[in-house]
Amino acid sequence: MKIYQGIKPGPKPKKEDGSLDKRRRVTPEKKDDYPPLKRHKHKPGD
Repeated sequence: MKIYQGIKPGPKPKKEDGSLDKRRRVTPEKKDDYPPLKRHKHKPGD
């Protein structure tokens, strides 16, 4: 029997002063530098 485990998101990173670390997020002023994600097609049965 196979055992499946879901991916558990960890706690959000925080700086030393306790505020959230925003390095993993795109700020609104930088959003134009990142192209939008392309649409993808699902295979039959997905």
